[in-house]
Formats: sequence, structure tokens, C-alpha cells
Amino acid sequence: MNAAANLSQHHPLDALMLFGFWYRAMPSAKLTPNRLDKITLLETPLVLGRDARGRPFALYDACPHRGMPLSYGRWDGTELECSYHGWKFEALSGQCRHIPSLTSDQPLKIDRIYAGSYACQDEDGYLWVFVPDPPPAGAGFTKAGEPPIPVPRVPTFGEKFKMAYLTADLPATVDHGIIGLMDPAHGPFVHRAWWWRTRKSIHQKQKDFEPIPLGFRMSAHTPSSNSAPYKLLRLYADTDSITTTIDFVLPNQRYETIRAGPYWFASLTTVTPVTRDRCRIDVVAKYNVFPWLPFGSRLLKFFFAKFLEQDRRTMEKQSEGLKYKPHLMLIDDADRPAKWYFQIKEAYLEAKRSGTAMRHPMTSAVRLQWRS
Repeated sequence: MNAAANLSQHHPLDALMLFGFWYRAMPSAKLTPNRLDKITLLETPLVLGRDARGRPFALYDACPHRGMPLSYGRWDGTELECSYHGWKFEALSGQCRHIPSLTSDQPLKIDRIYAGSYACQDEDGYLWVFVPDPPPAGAGFTKAGEPPIPVPRVPTFGEKFKMAYLTADLPATVDHGIIGLMDPAHGPFVHRAWWWRTRKSIHQKQKDFEPIPLGFRMSAHTPSSNSAPYKLLRLYADTDSITTTIDFVLPNQRYETIRAGPYWFASLTTVTPVTRDRCRIDVVAKYNVFPWLPFGSRLLKFFFAKFLEQDRRTMEKQSEGLKYKPHLMLIDDADRPAKWYFQIKEAYLEAKRSGTAMRHPMTSAVRLQWRS
């Protein structure tokens, strides 16, 4: 394998977005039953809401009649009325229920008309929307099908735990957002702080990776010795018995699990494409560590918010250079996870095109080394 790969040539910045997956839409608490909310996922305009029973729904934000955004319409908790001609749609299914302009002798079967409807579900404090491939049309005569895969979840290792989430918009393509998320070498430079890492702490590391369905895993290992928060875990267990496992799974999911005896921390971070040149990062964590620490949850959220803001500012600066479409490269071994991401993505798309089983580009476990 070549030591460097040309990122610009093989993986254009105008990256393909992956359909046929669940994507985080917004924090659940922000959507109350008496209002509608407009969002964009994968360059698809959606209107989200909750019915009178609190059940979430997502519709394509354009009336199938004349394209008026349904988000401007009247919402009564059951039906959404278009503000242009008063067509009404049942929110959960998108089925048309009433067309005011029809006369009694006009035989149009309105129950066969559907606004574009998307599966929508609450999980771990977020609303998730399934974006199918191909996406539902703005006007259609069929009900949306059930998603073939379940909503992703943050793993748990006990009944009692706390939960926190963070979110930030990134001025970057989903590909740059994802390879930035899995990059192991930027820590001492982007996240330099007394409570995390310093440039002087850089040292050689090696980690084992293995293939998993639609992704890869950094096998269970002892957490980094140059990160202050990880050092606090030694209060719970001996260093050798503390383990971290990190998974990446298409289209955009990074799972991290830290175990220290009966104590644990688990998170699911996603990078969601909003448009081709803008994405959003969302982190949801569940944990039972540091229960004795005063304001422990607030402190953890404060530190991770700082961490996320450092990434956001870095990508904001990076976008200034990327707009000129410079020649880019990926190197071994620090950028090998980024290479795997592109290879797995290409293998997935090829399997969809050919209708054959996906051939995973990783055929066995691999040990990588880098300095950070």
C-alpha cells in the first residue's frame, strides 16, 4: 500500500452523502407538541413535529400540490394544513385527508395521495430520521415503508447512569467532518490544554484495529497516558484493567466505550451532512463515572464543550483553505483510519450499484503506529 494517498483525486470534496440510514435530526427536548420545526438533512428540507400524543413525525417540507412549505401551515396536533390551498395531511403517515377545492361530484381519491413521509423516532434524547434511498417523492401515491434497520443507540452497562449531549455546526463536508473525528494525531495541537494534552506529551503509540460490519474497531486497549481525564480513572481500577474500545460504523457513527471495573463511560458521536459543504456533529454520552465529584456532570459537559469548540474552530479555519480546492494527501499510519473510511464507503456504494454482497476492504486485524 502506498504511504500517501491523493485525497483530492480519489475523494472529491463534493462528497456523496449516504442514504438508507438513520440520522440524528435534533435534540428531542427542542420539539414540543404545539409547534413545527424546519430542518435540513442531506440537502432534504423536512418539517418535524409531535402529534397530540407526543409521537414525532417528519414530512418533506413541500406540499405535493404546489410545493408550498408545509412548515408554514396550520398544525392542530393531528393534521397539518397547507397555508396555500388548505390541503390537509395526517402527520404520521403523510396521507391526504381533505382538499377544500374539490366538489362532491369530483372523484379524486384523496386517500391515495401522500406527502413525502419519513420514519422518525426518539432515542437517547435525540430525534432520529430515516432517510431512505431513493428518498420519497414530494408527491406520491404510496405510503412510506418501514426502515429495514433499527435506530442506533448508545450502549449501556447498568441501569443507573447519567446522560449528556453536545452539538455543533461545522463548515465542512461530511467527509472532512468524519475523518477529523477519527484523526489520532491532532490532539496535542488542537486540544492543547492542561486538562487534556500538551505538545510535550507527544509519544509513540500503537493500536490494533479489526474489521466489523460496515466499519472498523480500535480494539480494547489501555487509555492514553497523556490525557488528564483518563488518569482520573485510576481512582476506580488499576491501569491495566481500564480499557477503551472505539468503533466506527457507516454512515457516520463513532462509538467509544471506557470500562473501569463496574464504572463505565459510553458515547455515540455522529457527523450528519446538512448540505454538501456543511455538517453537524452531535455527541451523546451515558456514564456512571465520577458520582462523588461535585457538579460532575456539569464539569464533564463543560470540558467536552471546550473540546468540541476547539474542533469547530479548527474546521472553520480549515474551510478557508479548502475553498481553493488544494491538493491533499493521506499518509500512513496516522491517516490509515481515514483511508479505511473512504474504502468502506466506496465498497458499500459499489455493493449497492452491483446488487452484490459488500467486500470489506479490511481482511484481517492490523496494528498501526503513530506519534501523538
